[in-house]
Formats: sequence, C-alpha cells, structure tokens
Amino acid sequence: MTQRCEDQGSWPDLPYPAWRETCTTLHLWTQIVGKIRLSQTPWLNHSWHVALYVTARGLTTSPIPYGERAFQIDFDFIEHALCIETSNGPRWQMPLHALSVADFHAAIMSALSDIGIEVHIDESPNELPDPIRFIEDRVHAAYDADYAQRFWRVLLQADRLFKVFRTSFIGKCSPVHFFWGSFDLAVTRFSGRRAPRHPGGVPNLSDEVACEAYSHEVSSAGFWPGGGVIDYPAFYSYAYPTPEGFCSAPVRPEATFFSQELGEFLLPYEAVRTAASPDRALLDFLQSTYEAAADAGKWDRAALECARGIPGVPRANS
Repeated sequence: MTQRCEDQGSWPDLPYPAWRETCTTLHLWTQIVGKIRLSQTPWLNHSWHVALYVTARGLTTSPIPYGERAFQIDFDFIEHALCIETSNGPRWQMPLHALSVADFHAAIMSALSDIGIEVHIDESPNELPDPIRFIEDRVHAAYDADYAQRFWRVLLQADRLFKVFRTSFIGKCSPVHFFWGSFDLAVTRFSGRRAPRHPGGVPNLSDEVACEAYSHEVSSAGFWPGGGVIDYPAFYSYAYPTPEGFCSAPVRPEATFFSQELGEFLLPYEAVRTAASPDRALLDFLQSTYEAAADAGKWDRAALECARGIPGVPRANS
C-alpha cells in the first residue's frame, strides 16, 4: 500500500538537533549498504564506485555485480522500506523503523544469504570518531520517518540543481553522488592537473584512499545535514589544494561565509530554504565558489567551461 507523503514542500525545514539520533542511525545504515556495494565493485578513480545515488523515492546503490547476476539495494523514504532487487527474480523488503544498527546489519546480511548472495564487509564504520562495529552497535537505533523523508526531499532538490550546475563544465567532473562515509551529496570538478599528496588523517579512513581521492586538483561542492563542527545543515564548497586568495574571494549569496575551521565556504541550508528563489541562491553559491577556486588556482577556464545545458538542445560544437 502506497503511503501519502507529508506535505513539507520542496525545501522542508531540517533542524539538525531535532533528528540528530535518526541522522546518526541512518548514516550507519547507509554505511552498511555502501560497504556491500564496495565489496563487489571494481575500484574506480576517486572512490566513485562506492557512492549511492538519489532516486525519486530515496537512495540506491544502482546495480551491483555478483558474478553474471546483479542486485540492487534501495532506501525508499516514501513507503519507508529497504528493498533488495535481483536480476534473476528474488526480491526482499523490510520496513524502516526504529532498529539498532546491529539488527539492521543482521537482517540485510541474512536476506542476501537467503537469496543466494554471500558478501563480507569491513564491519567498522568509516570517517567517524569512536566507531562501534556494526554487529555490536545497539546504541544507535532511532528512525523518525518524517525527518528521514525531509532529508531525502532536500537531497532531491540538491541533486537536481547540482546536475544543472554540472552541465556547464566540459572538463573532468564527477557524477552527482552520495558518499556514505561522510554522509553528503557531492559533485566535483577537476582542473586536469595533478595535486600535491594529500596529508590524510581522515578519521577511520585509509590514507591511501584519501590520497587517491585527492590525486588531482579539485573544486568540490555538496550538501551535508550537519553534525560535529556545525550543528545545522549546510551547502559547502572547497578547493584542494586551497589556492592563495580563495578564502577571501567574493562569493554569493550574502549568507555565504568561509569557515576557517573547516577550510571551506558554507551556505546554511536555512538561507537557501527561505530565499526568495532557493534555486537561484544555490546556483549562485555553486557558481561563485567554483569561480573563486578556478580563478585563484589559475585553471584554464576557457577550455573547461561551456554554456549551461538546456533540455533537448544539443550542445554547440565550437
């Protein structure tokens, strides 16, 4: 039975303190699902093979190879369910509700085994301080369906506008994808030049992985629901390596500021949600912070940029 979505609007209120526990639990659930994809997928540059993707109902792994078969795991934040689909027919589903990380892990692993898929994952969470192994974590067990759905609705809008922004760049650019380690939606542009070796030091993440992820110069933007240093959801934009003058460059909209602690520009989600035009506010942020990185870093903008894409109109070959 299809459930009716709560009418929260396209840009719902998402105060982090109100759903902190659900956010943490959901973060860990996505790590389990993401690690299942990681365990079966050949390594792709910058760890692009591990990400999840926004769908019309939630988040998906996209098809995961398993021999000559494939399976896919989806979070459905409309009916609040976790679904496993397979290319040879079997299907499994369970409701999303207040459930410990340990029980979530046990349920999904048992379901995969029952449909003939045997996988093994690293059971320690990544990029989090003081991690608890998934099979031992009965501390995190919250699920507020309303806030989980609000979060997805924000991701849906961010995904839409990140994809619009992505069309105006013909250099190397990542997909718009959701990283379960840091729990953020991101899109990354590349100058084409090698970068100095990344120092590593990300909590519970191999320095080898971090160094490969930042092997080339980037301007990266994304959305993060909050936690740790900032107690509110925000859009972010950073450059690696950080070029001289980047932090003091003029950026838009007015609510944007540079966080010295994080080393990146931040635009609070609330400023976008309440703007006269949220679309314009976010696109201004993405474009102006990219320009700050590209100009300060002396990127070859003429060779890398193009007009923004228009549906149904082929790009001019000039």
